[in-house]
Amino acid sequence: MQLDTLAVRLRPRTALEGADLGVRLCQSAARSVYGCYAMVALPVIVLGLASYEIAAWLPGFVIWWAKPWLDRTVLFVLSRAAFGQPTRPVDVWGAQRAVWWRQCAFTWTARRLSPWRTLTEPIYQLEGFSILGARQRMRVIRNRIAGPALMITSVFSLAEIALWLAACSLVFWFAPAGRAPQFEALVMGEAPAWLMLSIPIGYALAVLFVEPFYVAAGFGMYLNRRAELEAWDIEQEFRRAFAA
Repeated sequence: MQLDTLAVRLRPRTALEGADLGVRLCQSAARSVYGCYAMVALPVIVLGLASYEIAAWLPGFVIWWAKPWLDRTVLFVLSRAAFGQPTRPVDVWGAQRAVWWRQCAFTWTARRLSPWRTLTEPIYQLEGFSILGARQRMRVIRNRIAGPALMITSVFSLAEIALWLAACSLVFWFAPAGRAPQFEALVMGEAPAWLMLSIPIGYALAVLFVEPFYVAAGFGMYLNRRAELEAWDIEQEFRRAFAA
């Protein structure tokens, strides 16, 4: 780790302040993050929406299940942004073996069920630990911040649900006067198919917007924990002082 090239200023922070650091990093690198994220998320969303013909609940499930895999692209971009490096879709494409395909089966199964995945994903993806070899490292990283990490997952889940409902409500807000669809029909699955599709489309829009910030919050907590464990903040200050 070349701390002198790190673009993020490290200092003692609480876990939630670390999450805020990650969100700010995502904001500053939004063009790279969303450009690369859209490259992988949009095909998955289209594939998920296409499964509507099989079952009405399947599109939302496909998108929800794919999130840990989509997160890997966001984390790749954020890890470069932490060193001040912009990322283009072609950079992700060039690194696809490490970003998309490494530990692919594990990402699509066990990682989906982890409530701390945003905090612990850098251990697998950035530190390169194997699935079995990461257990001890995960315990060290999660120690003392498992609660805040779980809270971050809950908060972002609620934010995602709120945005999802807001997006679905547009169907009612923009309906012509007197022709607004019946809410009960939508809930019971008795509305026209085009109207029923508004539910997974609204969920897809919420995931598109919220997920990068969720990954960034966990990455910020991870950076903060590494700084706390390995005194990165002190080393960074020394390097800055002697470089001046």
